[in-house]
Amino acid sequence: MIGRLAGLLALKSEGLVLIDVGGVGYEVHVSERTLAALPAPGAPVTLWTDLTVREDLLQLHGFLTREEREWHRLLVTVQGIGARGASAILGALGPRDLARAVALGDWAAVRAAPGIGAKLAQRIVLELKGRAPAMMALAEAPAAPGGDAGPDGAPPQPAPDRAPSPPSAAPSHPAASAEALSALVNLGYHAGEAAAAVAAASGTQPDAATAELIRAALRRLAPPA
Repeated sequence: MIGRLAGLLALKSEGLVLIDVGGVGYEVHVSERTLAALPAPGAPVTLWTDLTVREDLLQLHGFLTREEREWHRLLVTVQGIGARGASAILGALGPRDLARAVALGDWAAVRAAPGIGAKLAQRIVLELKGRAPAMMALAEAPAAPGGDAGPDGAPPQPAPDRAPSPPSAAPSHPAASAEALSALVNLGYHAGEAAAAVAAASGTQPDAATAELIRAALRRLAPPA
């Protein structure tokens, strides 16, 4: 299994790149989002990869982050979603917006991906909703100030100097609150606003598990319609 490639970007074309690793060129299929984030040919690159194996096909798919690759692997477990469909979804939403959509049951956001109809979008949300919190934990921390925008196109967020102060009313399950807070910060939310949302959610749902807290906090953080 080829899990990651690091080498020189030899070629960029629509949906495909060629990476030179020690004189061997690997063709890697990528989403439009990933392609746009890659540098010009000749520059060093590193991609997480997943190998699609069929009787008539061996095909590498490349991703900017491990989080994105794991979402790709999850998506292809849903009936009706192949590697191309998974790439289209990740290309349209990115891993962080996909995590939010699945956690909130927002199948309409998933439907925005090309080639994904309403029934298929609903099936994706239904089957993967329980996996979203664990996937959020894989999210990379936001870039440091002055760095480039993340793979989802979101501006970098400054890292807090220290963990936010705990809310005055301690929740019944502090471990669940801590895990929910970590997941939201990994998604790119500022630590302060994430802590406030988790505290409010745990105040109304004191016995909530991590996944329930994340969904409740995301609903509070979501912009008004």
